[in-house]
Amino acid sequence: MKYSTVVLDLDGTLTNSEKRVTDRTRQALFRYMEAGGTVVLASGRPTYGVWPIAKELQLDVYGGYILSFNGGNMIDCKTQNIIYQKKLREKLPAILARFAKEQGVAILTYEGEQIITETPADVYVQKEAFVNRMSVKQVEDFGTYVDFPVTKCLIVGDGDHMVTVEQRLKELLGAECCIFRSEPYFLEVVPKGIDKAQSLDRLNTYLGKRADDTAAFGDGFNDCSMIAYAGLGVAMGNAQDAVKDVADEITGTNDADGVAVVVERFLQEI
Repeated sequence: MKYSTVVLDLDGTLTNSEKRVTDRTRQALFRYMEAGGTVVLASGRPTYGVWPIAKELQLDVYGGYILSFNGGNMIDCKTQNIIYQKKLREKLPAILARFAKEQGVAILTYEGEQIITETPADVYVQKEAFVNRMSVKQVEDFGTYVDFPVTKCLIVGDGDHMVTVEQRLKELLGAECCIFRSEPYFLEVVPKGIDKAQSLDRLNTYLGKRADDTAAFGDGFNDCSMIAYAGLGVAMGNAQDAVKDVADEITGTNDADGVAVVVERFLQEI
């Protein structure tokens, strides 16, 4: 196959509006893996939130990979070994918590199967919990509680305000962290050097593959780098304009089996 690796964002790409993988898409990916292709799930989600979909696609059987936290964790699904991981500086969660309070927005991070936050009732905290099927643990002081290494903090708030919040945070910590919005209301903070393109490049190096061997699919701001990096960058029909601008082609929406349409074409070209 020309593209021996397919890299898939989850929300808005692989999953439909109901956060499900359709039967058509699932079967197309099964046939692709049976033909020797490798499937990689690349998401801003925590690892716990990616595993159910990885298991649904039997990546633990076929031998796929997870790039969770936008690649802050890289996992071999068959062995469940962590190939690569990078954490934020120890005192950074406390700094981010103070910043979030000053900006009037909420902050969260992850501990095992739980989301950690001071504001469990926040609508965007609840949205993150729902998407990842995680429970929410309320803590009195985020900065004091998070005294363990974390890969990502997520700052959440109304989309219009988050534009300003993003600009201010980049001025404060842009030299130390990668800061970007995966959704208009989600501002992700991960260590420098962690984005989907750099993470995918690490995986390709590990697997002995090239960018030209890779087809990447996405819809959100945080997908732009890997869409531009891949040999074939595919924007979903529902993608942000910035993603469409850097893509090689635009497929159907996540509610119209946009991933399956392209993967089925790959199979016809074998």
